[in-house]
Amino acid sequence: MRRRDAIESARAHPVDLDLNFREHHVTAATPNEAEPARNTQSPARVRSSQPLGNLGRWGRWIAPAIARPFAMLEVLGGTALVVLVAWRLRPDDPLLLGAQFPWLWLAALVAALRYGALAGAASGLVLAAAWYALCAPAGGPFPMVHFAGGMTAVLIAGHFCDIWSHRANRAQGINAYFSDRLVAITHNHYLLRVSHERLERDLLARPVTLRDALTRLRELSVRRAGDVHGHAGGLPNAQPMLEFASLTCQIEVASLFPVRAGHLVTTPIARVGEGFEPDADDPLVRHCLQGGTLAHVRADDAASDMSPYLACAPLLDTDGTLVSVLIVRRMPFLALNHDNLQLLLVLLAYYADGVAHQPLVASVRESVPQAPYDFALELGRLARLKRASGIESSLVALAFPRGARGDSLFEQTVRQRRALDALWTIGTPRRQIAIALMPITDEHGIDGYLLRVETLLRQQYDVDFQRGHIAVHTAHVDADAPGAGLLKLVERCVDHA
Repeated sequence: MRRRDAIESARAHPVDLDLNFREHHVTAATPNEAEPARNTQSPARVRSSQPLGNLGRWGRWIAPAIARPFAMLEVLGGTALVVLVAWRLRPDDPLLLGAQFPWLWLAALVAALRYGALAGAASGLVLAAAWYALCAPAGGPFPMVHFAGGMTAVLIAGHFCDIWSHRANRAQGINAYFSDRLVAITHNHYLLRVSHERLERDLLARPVTLRDALTRLRELSVRRAGDVHGHAGGLPNAQPMLEFASLTCQIEVASLFPVRAGHLVTTPIARVGEGFEPDADDPLVRHCLQGGTLAHVRADDAASDMSPYLACAPLLDTDGTLVSVLIVRRMPFLALNHDNLQLLLVLLAYYADGVAHQPLVASVRESVPQAPYDFALELGRLARLKRASGIESSLVALAFPRGARGDSLFEQTVRQRRALDALWTIGTPRRQIAIALMPITDEHGIDGYLLRVETLLRQQYDVDFQRGHIAVHTAHVDADAPGAGLLKLVERCVDHA
C-alpha cells in the first residue's frame, strides 16, 4: 500500500533529476539502449588512456603518447630492417652513402622523435655497426663527417622529444590536480545550494543540519580497527553511514550490497529495517549496475511499476568504478522527490570521496592530528602530485603578535588569501599563526606572495614585516612525508612565538 502511494505521488510530481549527477530514469531498455551507459568511462580513466588527447588510431601509432615496453627492441629491429632493405636494393652501397640525401638516417631521426635521444643514439649505433659489417670489408675510410652530421641531427631531435615529453607529463599532472579540485568545488557548490534551500524549509523536521551531516560523514569515512562492516566491502563504518543517511533522507527499509566484477553480491554490507534478498534481474537494479547511475520509479514506466524497489543508488570510487549499490525498498511517499534523492546521491558520493581520500588525510594527521580535514587532504594531494610529476608546492607561515594592531594585521592577511590556497590558522597565547598551503608554487611564487602581502600591509597600515613584528617561515611540501614537514613548520612557528 505504501509503495502504491509513492507511485501515485510520483505521477503527481514527476521526479526529474539533474544530469550533472549522472541520474537517469529507468525505461524499458533494450540491450542496444543500455550500451552507451555501459561504455561510459570516468575522467580519470580517459586521462590515463589518452593523456595527450584523442589522436586517432594512426596518430597514436606514429606518435605514441607513452613509451612502449619494447621501445628499444622496436628501434633496433626497425633500423636493422631498413638497412636490410637498402642492402637488398643496392648491394654495392647498402648505407646509400653515394645518394644525395642520407635516407637511412631518417630511421634514426624517427626513433629519436618517438622515444627520445637515447633511442636515436641507439639507432645511429646500429647504422655504424652496419657500416663495419657491410662496407668495411670492401675497404675505404670510415665516413666520419657523414655519421657525425647524422648523429648530431638525431641527438638534437631526441633532445627536443625529451623536453616536450617532460612538459607534457608535467601538464598532465597539473591538469589532473585541477580536475580533482574542480570535482570537489562542484560538489561543495551543490551542497551549499542545498543547505540554503533546507534552511527555507522544514528545518525542525530534520534531525541535523547539512553541515553536521557532512562532518558526521567525514568521521565515518575514517577507518578504525575492528570495523567489521567496513572490512566486508572495503567501506569503513558502512552500517553507521547507512543509518545516518536513512535518518537524513527518511528511508525506512534499505540495504547496501557490494558489487564485484559487475555482479551484485546478495550478502549486504549494511541494512536498515528488515533484510531482503536482492533481485539482480530487477529493471532498477539492472539499470544501476549497467550505467552506474541512480534509478528510481516512474509513473509512466511499466517496467519500474513492476519493481518491488523504489530507488537504487550507486556508490562509486574515485576512478568511477561501481563498488556497491544501495537498494531502497520502502520510504515515505513524500520523501520520494527530486531534492531528497539528489541529497541521498550526494551524501553517498561525499562518503565515497572521504573513503578514497582517507589515506591522504591519515598520512598528514599521523604527524599533526590537529590539522583541519580540508588542509590535510590538500597537503596529501600536493604531496602525491610532487611524487608523480615533481611539481613543487609550498607552505608559508606568518606569525602575528597578539594585540589590537596584530589582530588587525592578521585578519587583513587572512582575508587576502588566494582562492586556490588552503589556509590553517593557529592561536597561541602570544601569537596568531596563519599557514597558507600554496599549490604549484616554487621559491619565486613565495617571494611574489610575500611581496604582495607586505605591500598590502604597507598600504593599509603603513607597516612591513619587520616593523609589525611579523615572523615569516616557509617550507616546501615534502613528497614522502608531508605530515612531518608540516610538523616541523608548526614547531618553528610555535618556538618562535
